[in-house]
Amino acid sequence: MNLFDVYPLFDVNIVRGKGCHVWDDKGQEYLDLYGGHAVISIGHAHPHYVDMISKQVATLGFYSNSVRNGLQVQLAERLGKACGYEDYSLFLVNSGAEANENALKLASFHTGRKKVVAFRKAFHGRTSAAVRVTDNPKIVAPVNEGIDVTFLPLNDLEAAREALSAKDVCAVIIEGIMGVGGIHIPTPEFLQGLRNLCSETGTVLILDEIQCGYGRSGKFFAHQHAGIRPDLITVAKGIGNGFPMSGLLISPMFKPVYGMLGTTFGGNHLACTAALAVLDVMEQEHLIDNAAKVGNYLMEACREIPQIKEVRGLGLMIGLEFEQPIKELRQQLLYQEHIFTGVSGTNVIRLLPPLCLTMNEASQFVSTLKKILQA
Repeated sequence: MNLFDVYPLFDVNIVRGKGCHVWDDKGQEYLDLYGGHAVISIGHAHPHYVDMISKQVATLGFYSNSVRNGLQVQLAERLGKACGYEDYSLFLVNSGAEANENALKLASFHTGRKKVVAFRKAFHGRTSAAVRVTDNPKIVAPVNEGIDVTFLPLNDLEAAREALSAKDVCAVIIEGIMGVGGIHIPTPEFLQGLRNLCSETGTVLILDEIQCGYGRSGKFFAHQHAGIRPDLITVAKGIGNGFPMSGLLISPMFKPVYGMLGTTFGGNHLACTAALAVLDVMEQEHLIDNAAKVGNYLMEACREIPQIKEVRGLGLMIGLEFEQPIKELRQQLLYQEHIFTGVSGTNVIRLLPPLCLTMNEASQFVSTLKKILQA
């Protein structure tokens, strides 16, 4: 059996990682400024993480959600304190798309409405509802087209006001920072206005913090830079440092009903242990503060490089936009300089490193990028 060919792959086979570095099967070391697509939050193979997972899998890896799981309770308490949402509830699932599916479903249950408002260039996942509210028609199959969704321009409050005026929209879903869309940030004023509009029209506000959350922006959630509180918050990627896991933070205005939501693997013992280890390390090593500090340095240093058209981002979620396509530049960084980076569209390099990135590692990237661009 062959693998179904769904991705164009770099000819690199990564077999080992440590901190912000990975190694291929030939022993070549790479600086990882992509974190496996923003997934690696506390660094590859962190000793505390490895120890906790090893002990848990040797004890109990999985049991059904039909019995109590004390690790889920611990995680909910710890996460609530860490992010400032202690009065919210937590529903645990397996992937970012699944978290967004459940958020949209819960919003529709709550309001009795069907329409959704999303934003141009948004990415929310590849499953049924999540892919429909993703602004990429190429990945929306006919079977996904049933949801009535309106895509609005980011930061256009009047367009949002008009779209919500009929009070027939169940949810507005928005990323705290647009990732796939090119590291575009909703302004604080826009998020504050959107919060007010949703409250006035009985619309559920969903903040997709899957890529930009979990400390990456320099606050626990990117929307906290705007001082708002959404009704639903979706998290994934960094929550388990590579272990497949996601969650939905749910406002007290939602009342649970048995059978409304459910999951087989969500919140299993091994996943909860991974997530608890991540919170331990984030707190002990002050990784959110580090993301803010190192991210600010990276952005300021890159703004001094004349070949870069624009630098966008918060913390360690950074987009470097160039006038020309960056395919060749990215390949030079990978194959010649052994630095992993991401991409958004044709002209944007995307940086999503582990939150433990050091100033020295950041400086190494800046120096290397200058050297390539000046060659």
